[in-house]
Amino acid sequence: MARSPVTDWASDWDHLDPAWIGNPYPIWQNLRDRCPIAHTDRYNGVYFPTRYADIRDVAYDPDRFSSRRVVVREGEYRVNSPPITSDPPEHRPMRMVLIPPFTPQAVAKLEPQTRRVCNELIDRIISQSSCDGAVDYAQHIPVRIIAHMLGIPAEDGDQFRSWIAMALQEGVTNQSALKRAEQEISDYFAGQIARRRERAGDDLVSFLINARNPDNGPFSDRQILGALRLLLIAGIDTTWSAIGSSLWHLATHAEDRERLVRRPELIGTAIEEFLRAYAPVTMAREVVDNTELGGCPMRKGEMVMLSFPAANRDPEKFADADSVRIDRTQNPHVAFGLGIHRCIGSNLARMEMRIALEEWLKRIPEFALDRTRPMTWSEGAVRGPRLLPLVLGSR
Repeated sequence: MARSPVTDWASDWDHLDPAWIGNPYPIWQNLRDRCPIAHTDRYNGVYFPTRYADIRDVAYDPDRFSSRRVVVREGEYRVNSPPITSDPPEHRPMRMVLIPPFTPQAVAKLEPQTRRVCNELIDRIISQSSCDGAVDYAQHIPVRIIAHMLGIPAEDGDQFRSWIAMALQEGVTNQSALKRAEQEISDYFAGQIARRRERAGDDLVSFLINARNPDNGPFSDRQILGALRLLLIAGIDTTWSAIGSSLWHLATHAEDRERLVRRPELIGTAIEEFLRAYAPVTMAREVVDNTELGGCPMRKGEMVMLSFPAANRDPEKFADADSVRIDRTQNPHVAFGLGIHRCIGSNLARMEMRIALEEWLKRIPEFALDRTRPMTWSEGAVRGPRLLPLVLGSR
């Protein structure tokens, strides 16, 4: 069904509008200047703060802004994926359990596997004159690494990608697609849990089964399923979108690409700037009671879009905020969120991004966007290239 056009971004905004999907940054800056907290009656009422300070205040105030619903979508159906959909104090036990597998030390052990995966993918495309940087490369890397961590077959990755598309793309406007994705993911992981209960392994599923809650008892299958759904949905699409956006930038800014090829030691700094400028994740909160934010009244039961990408483009926080400077050193970006739900997997995402770019630039130093083929951005809670046609080599 066709969506009704936006009549005014301040009072009728729609994050699924083609203009927003294609290039939201001018829209956000316009709102900062004339209506820093926008509102829409779409999706049963949603507020959209655009300033860093307001977004920070929402993220750090779970008493007024609940995580019961974390995605703005059509309909009332809710996906339960603790700890991200839990409020204090319920969110803490599972969150604390999930931290050890994602420490810098734990993530460092995954670097050799990540390099192998990246080079296997590059092997398939390096002799070609063109490829899709998203479909052929970026979208495979976090899928393969999460599969490795969970101890499940790498070939199940295509199924993971299908579920993510159903949940995060179709599911934004199609509740039946969202329900189907959640059910299929739950069925799949229920089988994995049952197998690990019979025969544990050195993997994340077994780790969660053997973990203990604050009462020294095991977590329920429901809690484990929620955590596994979170790892699948939140840990894959977000990272492949960040990798894809980085490749898109380098494919459209030859001077930055050439500079990183000459000076690979800048890749770490460049990644932080890509995370700031092209932060993939937008979350949401539910207004608990009638309240106000930045002088804007907010009604109980409506939602607040928590756009970390908008916060990262606020000129009050970042000098020359709309310019991408790959050597920016003062960069307190919030691509991984703020507050009690800040991304647990940030170390893993950074490592995957770094190695993905290191290996790509080492072996494919020359590439550019193929402007003769369609390039598209995803819609919904996660933004990144869905199609990224590239011309490889000097042409």
